[in-house]
Amino acid sequence: MTTDFTGGGDPKRTIELLWGLGEGPRPGPKPRFTVAEVAAAAVAIADADGLGALSMRRVAERLGVKAMSLYTYVPGKAELIDLMFDSVLAEVSADQGGGDWRARLERVARDNFALYLRHPWLLQVATSRPPLGPNVVAKYDRDLRAVDGIGLADVEMDLVVQLVGDFVHGAARTAVAATQIARRSGRTDEQWWAEAGPVLARVLDPALHPTAARVGAAAGAEYNAAVDPARAFEFGLARLLDGVASLIE
Repeated sequence: MTTDFTGGGDPKRTIELLWGLGEGPRPGPKPRFTVAEVAAAAVAIADADGLGALSMRRVAERLGVKAMSLYTYVPGKAELIDLMFDSVLAEVSADQGGGDWRARLERVARDNFALYLRHPWLLQVATSRPPLGPNVVAKYDRDLRAVDGIGLADVEMDLVVQLVGDFVHGAARTAVAATQIARRSGRTDEQWWAEAGPVLARVLDPALHPTAARVGAAAGAEYNAAVDPARAFEFGLARLLDGVASLIE
C-alpha cells in the first residue's frame, strides 16, 4: 500500500496555503481556480482510484490545464496532500452534540470511522507531522473538548484523543480492506471460504493447534467470514471507553 506523509513540503508555504494567505487580489490575470478547488480535484482522484493514482499531472488533467500551470497554485504533491487532508476534515461537524464525556468521545470515534470509509486514502497518509490547517486545528479542538473538564490532565487529554484515533485507524483499515479484497478478487467471503475451507481441513490438525481450531471455528460460524469489521469496531470501542472510564476514576 502506498504511504505518503503530511508535513513533507515547505512548512511556511504549506501553512500559507492552508490558511489562504496570499490568495487576495494580485497583479496579472485572475487565477482560474482557487487552491480549495485544486485540493477538491485531488481528493476526487484519490477517492476514486487511491492515493497511488494521485499526481500533479492527473490533477491538472482533471482541471483541464497543463501540469506546469498547476504549480502556480501548489508547489508540489507534498503540499497538495496537506491541503487534501485538511479539506476533508471540514466534513466533521464542530458540534459535539449532547451527552456526557463518553457519548462525546464515542461520537468522535464514529465520525472518524465514517470519514475513513468515505475517504479510504486517508489510511495511506502518515500524520506524525500533521497539516497545521484550520480544519485540522478545529477538529483537534473539538476532539479535546470531548474529554475536557472531566479530571484529566492536559497531556492525558491529548493521549486519550490519540488512543481513540489509533483504534479507529486500525478498525477502519480492517473494514476498508475487507471491502476492497471482495471487489478486487471478485469473490465474496462466503465464496472464498467455500474454496479454501475444504483444503484447510485436509492439512490442519486440530490436535496441534486446539485453541485456534476451536475459537476459529466458533468465530467463523458467527461471522461467516474471518472477520466482522463492524462488530469488531463496536466491541473495541466499548472496551476502549471502559478503559478511559477507569483512567478517569
